[in-house]
Amino acid sequence: MFTHSAEQQGELAQRLTTFLSHYSHVSDSYIIEFFTEDLWHTLPTSWQPVLQDLTYPQIADLLLDATHGDRRYPSVWPLSLLAFRSTAHALAFPRECRPERGRLAGLVKSDEFLENQSQSSLLGHIFRKHVKPKKQHEIRKLGLLVKQLCDQTDCNRVVDVGSGQGHLTRFLSFGLGLSVAAIEADRALVAMASKFDEQLLWALEKEKQKKSCSFQLPVAHSSPRHVAGWVNPKASWEAFVKQLSSADCVIEGSSAPSGPCKKRLRGSEDQTCSQVIQNSSSHSSTDSDSRAQDFEMTSQHQPSTNEPEKESSSARTCCSCVPQICQEASCLHDGQRGYPDFVLTGLHACGDLSATLLRHFVNCPHVRGITSVACCYMKITTKENPSPPGLVEPPAPLTPAHESLPFQFGYPMSRLVQGLPGHQLSYKAREGACHAVEDYIRRLREESKLLRTHCYRAMLETFIRDVRPDLRRAGIQTIKKAHLLPFTDYARLGLARVGLPPELPLDPEQVEAMLKQQGRVVVYFSLALLLAPVVETLVLLDRMIYLQENGVDSQLVPLFDPNISPRNFVLVALKTGG
Repeated sequence: MFTHSAEQQGELAQRLTTFLSHYSHVSDSYIIEFFTEDLWHTLPTSWQPVLQDLTYPQIADLLLDATHGDRRYPSVWPLSLLAFRSTAHALAFPRECRPERGRLAGLVKSDEFLENQSQSSLLGHIFRKHVKPKKQHEIRKLGLLVKQLCDQTDCNRVVDVGSGQGHLTRFLSFGLGLSVAAIEADRALVAMASKFDEQLLWALEKEKQKKSCSFQLPVAHSSPRHVAGWVNPKASWEAFVKQLSSADCVIEGSSAPSGPCKKRLRGSEDQTCSQVIQNSSSHSSTDSDSRAQDFEMTSQHQPSTNEPEKESSSARTCCSCVPQICQEASCLHDGQRGYPDFVLTGLHACGDLSATLLRHFVNCPHVRGITSVACCYMKITTKENPSPPGLVEPPAPLTPAHESLPFQFGYPMSRLVQGLPGHQLSYKAREGACHAVEDYIRRLREESKLLRTHCYRAMLETFIRDVRPDLRRAGIQTIKKAHLLPFTDYARLGLARVGLPPELPLDPEQVEAMLKQQGRVVVYFSLALLLAPVVETLVLLDRMIYLQENGVDSQLVPLFDPNISPRNFVLVALKTGG
């Protein structure tokens, strides 16, 4: 957990911008242009001979792994290279979360997946259905942190923004007994979330019958409320709250459950939604510092395979939530004065969405706390790149009435960073910050054949430009199992995707010469990857400084295991004194 005084934050921001601007030619480069731009010879001449002959495991140990203690150099490295590596590691926020109790050091996966790689042993089986292992890990960890924040602020309501299929929403609501409103721009995902809610309620009813209510479970205040809506970064917090209170229930067809829920669930009138997560004396643990990453939730052992269930013919909001939710909303349409306080959360909110939520947290008096997990830094808007590729567009053209605020860029957010020379981060630098460093280290140590794909793509770029000099960085998309193909087969597939003849002649000597430089390609990519955590640190530090400038202290927690979830930092803040 990282906290800094305002002075420390300013000093760190200055060091970060100075370092990154000095090596921007590395972070801004595209590995597919390794040959066309002769990237190897842009490195300092003293670096080239000591780097070109490194084995893949040596690249992992000597360059990328900040925690590796037994560094044995095959040759004497220049001081400038040692300083580059050491500074990059020193400036970046450490990514390792506190190990789970009993976990052995060096395990690729958390101990929650040791028994079954696809089923978290720490999450109740009822919350694992439809959920991939990565998301299981994330919703358990973040859900417990949100609950802790709710307890600290004495606030039982949560707004989950960018909720997708509602996996976190369901855990917060049915698992932890919180009152949750979830907002998602994709209506298809909203409908899917409602259907999954319905299936979970049915499964809960079966659990109650099977257990005969012999286990104690918290009672959820209501089923989660799903809102289909796009959060406009140009809109005020008042518009955001109105959006939450005006689109209250997503209901298709009648309000009665369909499929296995045709019969009203027993006890639904009393809103007795159960939690199937239980504390096991052999697994549960507490820690005096109350950090959320130390919580461990376990369930009584259930079969690892989910019992097949019938799916509803259409997605509907569970009947038990409709009267209460709509009744609550009816008293909110008069304005925002009576809107209840809530905690704001977003699990991997993409691009500017994370920045927008932080601004709403600062400005909206109803938001008591926030847990922000960011991703897709390349989609953040900047002054230099106000419309980056992949920017999420509104579902319908916005009218001036929808845009009540002047546009504010996603980076930088703070006045301090905005005033620092060299603070600019290119699209490529921000895209690089989204890479999974731990996964690449693992590939290097395993000497995986996947490492050849960057070399293949850089070679293909050379042949494309030989024929079409104007065709730069063309989108090839992923070629299935490219690392298992000879380059000539890969090239035929890639050329066809950019509209060039698949049988374009390839000089065999040129192909062989470039293949021999695969090690250099991997080294150069690793140098750029070494800067990725530094870029991410600057983006997140800028957000912490923004909060500090607005009178709110924050903490940055490496909540998730980075081997499972690479974007593992959560920014946590709460308002004090009211």
